Amino acid sequence: MGSSDSIKIGIIGGSGLYKMEALQDVEERRIDTPFGEPSDAFIIGTLDGTRVAFLPRHGRGHHLLPTELPYRANIYAMKSLGVDYILSASAVGSLKAEMKPVDMVIPDQFIDRTKHRISTFFGEGIIAHIGFGDPVCPKVSQILGDAVESLELEGSDLHRGGTYVCMEGPAFSTKAESNLYRSWGASIIGMTNLQEAKLAREAEIAYATLAMVTDYDCWHPDHDNVTVEMVIGNLQKNAVNAQKVIRETVKRLGAEMPVSVAHSALAAGLMTPLEVAPVATREKLAVILAKYMK
Repeated sequence: MGSSDSIKIGIIGGSGLYKMEALQDVEERRIDTPFGEPSDAFIIGTLDGTRVAFLPRHGRGHHLLPTELPYRANIYAMKSLGVDYILSASAVGSLKAEMKPVDMVIPDQFIDRTKHRISTFFGEGIIAHIGFGDPVCPKVSQILGDAVESLELEGSDLHRGGTYVCMEGPAFSTKAESNLYRSWGASIIGMTNLQEAKLAREAEIAYATLAMVTDYDCWHPDHDNVTVEMVIGNLQKNAVNAQKVIRETVKRLGAEMPVSVAHSALAAGLMTPLEVAPVATREKLAVILAKYMK
């Protein structure tokens, strides 16, 4: 793959992102992985001179439940393209009064409340324990936040930092659960980003989340008055804002790609000497382990 086709930035999100008018030289690429097929074909194109790869998280037409998402295939495919940075755009519910609908949150912590998902590439004879105390890349989050602030989006405030509760779904929380998460000091709630963040760290990809608030979670006294139309309206506003933010972030990230602690996450995390690891597992993880297989 030549330098002209080098793709360092990946974006995971919804349809509003891969249909950006600013995206040029667009091609679709289907990628097979040892973990099956990703959510959809990758939409690869050039955004203001920078090559990017978009992946519709739930597939076009939104046909995959959060629990059904092929997280490992999605991140492995990103790695196989050469991606070093992932920007994740996702809808969330708010657990704090000050984080209102259409606001943007760049979380710096996660709480995992999922039950039925595989969150690691490892096993089958190769063991790794990555550090995950700071689960998103602070440098990419900083660039993302600076991009949001530079745009001065009307009606949308930015919140830097916060804890994202990742729940299993597809049903939303009970009020007791919602109030429990609030008592923990959590900020927002969603169903997808924890696995992405963890697998990206194992794949040594710097990851950051642009969380867009659609509504308040059910703890809020006005929640019962929320209609599907209101939520869809907020989703549409968020999609427009997300396009602007992603474009500005890619411009800034493309100009100065920072070295992230994520880029060497396996250096201290690999427990199994690869020379004695099963050949089949080494081959399966070759894209992730390439620099350690010498």
